[in-house]
Amino acid sequence: MNSLKETGPARRKRTRLAEAQGPGFVEALARGLSILRCFEPGVAALGNQDLSVRTGLPKPTVSRLTYTLTSLGYLRYHEDSGKYSPGYGVLALGFGLLSNLEIRVLARPLMETMARETGASVSLGAYDGQAMTYLETIHGPSALFLRVPVGYRIDMRSAMGRAYAAALPASQRTELLEDPVVAAALAEGRLEQACEEYVKHGCCFGIGDWQAGIHGVAVPFRPATGEGLFVMNCGGPASLLSEAQVRGEIASKLKELTATLASPGSYSGPAR
Repeated sequence: MNSLKETGPARRKRTRLAEAQGPGFVEALARGLSILRCFEPGVAALGNQDLSVRTGLPKPTVSRLTYTLTSLGYLRYHEDSGKYSPGYGVLALGFGLLSNLEIRVLARPLMETMARETGASVSLGAYDGQAMTYLETIHGPSALFLRVPVGYRIDMRSAMGRAYAAALPASQRTELLEDPVVAAALAEGRLEQACEEYVKHGCCFGIGDWQAGIHGVAVPFRPATGEGLFVMNCGGPASLLSEAQVRGEIASKLKELTATLASPGSYSGPAR
């Protein structure tokens, strides 16, 4: 009886959507946004059938949503393939967020200094529905291997994902783990060990476990801007950053950087 679009991750998405409904919840809007979220990095174009499979929504519903989103400029329709890709309206929304994110403005010069001094990549991320999204990233002169862009989504088994989960209050971590996709990723990333690292060191390490040959460290923090919980990481190839360096010098520098951003003295209020 069940078709492909009613099984697996798509079905779980529909279940979470139903559970989220409350008096003020607009399901039609949520469904439209679920369409837009299907266009992840590396996904250039999708047809209505593709979107139906990914979201678990019936194809007629998907067709109405893609028509509406195209009319509003959030999707582009390609007549040659019959598929859709993100429209420029999505870019405008993203730019609006980034340009008004105060922590990004405050963090950038400090990140540039650290990237220059270490030769590694330094990135700022926030949790965004099953993954961490890069809000800013600075590449050191030696970091040719990790040219990840702003908007890149890294899964929760990464040091950044584990650090975010470890820094949450226990009740919020339990709620996070109710998502089976997140729970599986964090289990693979050894969440219990990450929590122990966070308590002991104030950070989480990734020593070749997210990607072979890549070492890094991630520090969760709450900036003085009051914008929420963020994570900053610093990573590079083992040939550039040895395990000893990551656990010592790099971790110390990154914790010092995030402590500066968390200090009330780092923020004098929104620009006027």
